[in-house]
Amino acid sequence: MQIQKSFKGQTTSGILYLVATPIGNMEDMTFRAIKTLEEVDLIAAEDTRNTGLLLKHFDISTKQVSFHEHNAKERIPELVDFLLGGKSVAQVSDAGLPSISDPGQDLVKAAVKVGISVVTIPGASAGISALIASGLSPQPHIFYGFLPRKSGQQKAFFEEKKQYPETQIFYESPHRMKATLENMFDVYGDRKAVLVRELTKIYEEYRRGMISELLASIDETPLKGECLLIVEGAGEIGLSDVSDEVVMTEISALMQDGMKTTKAIKQVAKKYGLSKSELYARFHEETGEA
Repeated sequence: MQIQKSFKGQTTSGILYLVATPIGNMEDMTFRAIKTLEEVDLIAAEDTRNTGLLLKHFDISTKQVSFHEHNAKERIPELVDFLLGGKSVAQVSDAGLPSISDPGQDLVKAAVKVGISVVTIPGASAGISALIASGLSPQPHIFYGFLPRKSGQQKAFFEEKKQYPETQIFYESPHRMKATLENMFDVYGDRKAVLVRELTKIYEEYRRGMISELLASIDETPLKGECLLIVEGAGEIGLSDVSDEVVMTEISALMQDGMKTTKAIKQVAKKYGLSKSELYARFHEETGEA
């Protein structure tokens, strides 16, 4: 068992600070984050150009080195040696909390392995910030980050997650969002979701509705800027989300077209993200069919 005490002066090696940066609005930078970036010996930045703008805004002159997925293998040993020499390092991502969508996790593992103290400087997180304003259940939730890009891999991923009761949080680029929602609709059916765009920025936007409604909104108004997607869990969905009249009418219409009852119920349940067994029982209660 390893016990870490991260008070300045208590360790012979330096300290690795994981510093949260604003996700859009510079005013979300904390006093502690500014002070840390001013006092460390080195800043390991996902993109030195982006971080350079942040440092310039707060008049911070600390030296930077690039640290991203393409140079992590070579950079991590260098940073660990620097820390073991008694120097301090602040790791930052382009926006929000580091070590989530960048190689910071591997740096943390390497630091912990040799006894280097790791300290979090908390701040904004896009996923959690959007979740609490989404209108969907914030607890429990699961954060997945970026999704697989290929359609087949996405659908396979959604198949594994479609019965999860937790609210699900995903990051996605604006130009892939429509295809992702289409894949999600095919697997999850039509359930409540929230598309969040340009969080904390001037054009911040929340689009709330069913997946099908979000797809229609993208056709009407294409997306621009940073996006993320929040989707309700399977445990939240019930017949109260769609009227009996709608589902019964659709089941009857499919049956009139020659579809078997069980298949019609299954198709409508998938469309609205409903429980097949619950809908089956309700249908037979309404119609009196055995």
